[in-house]
Amino acid sequence: MSRRSRVILFIAIIVLALIFTRFIYIEVNKIIYKNRVSDYLITEMEYDEDEIAKVEGVYGFKMPEFYVAVVFKNEPYVEYLYVAHGSVSQYEYQIIDSQYKNLSQDELKNYEPRF
Repeated sequence: MSRRSRVILFIAIIVLALIFTRFIYIEVNKIIYKNRVSDYLITEMEYDEDEIAKVEGVYGFKMPEFYVAVVFKNEPYVEYLYVAHGSVSQYEYQIIDSQYKNLSQDELKNYEPRF
């Protein structure tokens, strides 16, 4: 193998390692944030596990970089978004079923007002 081939191979390995490392970083952080929010909902907010339909760690390209989407079984038409940077808090919600788009905050069962 020539010197030039070894250099190209070495550079290719480095590039692949960087890409793979970024992928692992994203996936591991999604799991960490999901676990933090799950723990918060069950221990601090005292939800039963069977009251929660979905907890999913999400990587976003804008701020916050990592957040968690939660859907509760009693409100399958609302997705609550949580951040877990330091302490866990609910920062937003999205109506995911257009049939309920006119729902007000007062009608939400799992909404946690910040103030």
